[in-house]
Order: sequence, then structure tokens, then C-alpha cells
Amino acid sequence: PSQPSLTVHLPIHPGADFFHKADPVVSVKIAKVERFLRVGRNDEAHLAFEIDADLTSVFSWNTKQLFVWLAAEYATPKYVESSVSVWDRIVESKEEAHLVLPFVRNKYKLVDNGAGLRGNVVNLTMGWQIMPRVGVMMKGNTTFPHAFTLPEEYPEPPQQQARRTGVYTQPPRHRGTDGRP
Repeated sequence: PSQPSLTVHLPIHPGADFFHKADPVVSVKIAKVERFLRVGRNDEAHLAFEIDADLTSVFSWNTKQLFVWLAAEYATPKYVESSVSVWDRIVESKEEAHLVLPFVRNKYKLVDNGAGLRGNVVNLTMGWQIMPRVGVMMKGNTTFPHAFTLPEEYPEPPQQQARRTGVYTQPPRHRGTDGRP
């Protein structure tokens, strides 16, 4: 004769992940201000960073992936608070969650609408958005106390902003004497 079986289904409550305690260890430093110039009426900075971010503890049973970003934050007389995203990455597993990047360039330019970057102090903040398998998205961040100051003057002459026509062309390629580029 067959034995009766008892199956119990316990729903996993998405709020159970609120008890997960993460202890990320994150360090971000400016490695170099590669370019600093005026383009049209705006200041523009091209930066490189040194990133060592161990976000493995942020992963739990409910973490599908992390969206990680780096923001440059500063103030101007016109705007009390400006935050510009300059780099980001999607981390899909706990094994990929220790980011060791000794020299990474900004993915997105640091552009100020005006001349608010010259001589200005800039703080860096690394943030992460936890994208769960079920439940509510949560986030965390770290702002670094060692801010950096952009130059008072542009090392390069101001550049005129190109008129936007909607047609983008590549510069002509120089050909050698044999006709090949």
C-alpha cells in the first residue's frame, strides 16, 4: 500500500531580505584629470579613476544583479547641488562583484552647464542599486572624503561647439603613396 505524503509549500516573503546585512568595502580615488576644457559655454572634464570595490557582501539569495555607478558631485553659486553620473557597470554575480580597476576612464563626460567646474571641489560617490529576484529594489552608496579640485584655468584653448546638423561625418582618412590608409 502507498504511504500518504504531506507536501508543505512555504511562501518566501520578499521582505525577508531586509534582514540581510551587507558590509561593502569601497575605495575610489581620482587617478588623473586627463582633459579639462571649455566647449561652447560649458566646462568639460575627462577623468580617470582608481576603483577597488568589494561588493560581494551586497549579494544575497534574492539578488539578481547590481547596477553600480560613480557620480561626481559639486556645488556652484547657481546650483547648490549638482550630481553627474560619470561611470557605471552591471554586476551579474557575486563572483564578479569585486571590482579592481586601477585606471578606468569616465564613461560619461563630466559637463557643467556653464563655467562651474573651474577651481571647484568635486566629491565622488559610488552607489549601487540592488535588483532583486522578487520584492523591492534597494540601494546603497558611499561618498569619499578625499575630494579633488579641478584646475583654475583651462590647460587647452576653448573649443567652439560644432553646429548640430543631424548629419555626422567622419574626418577624411589620409592615404599613403600606395593609396592605402
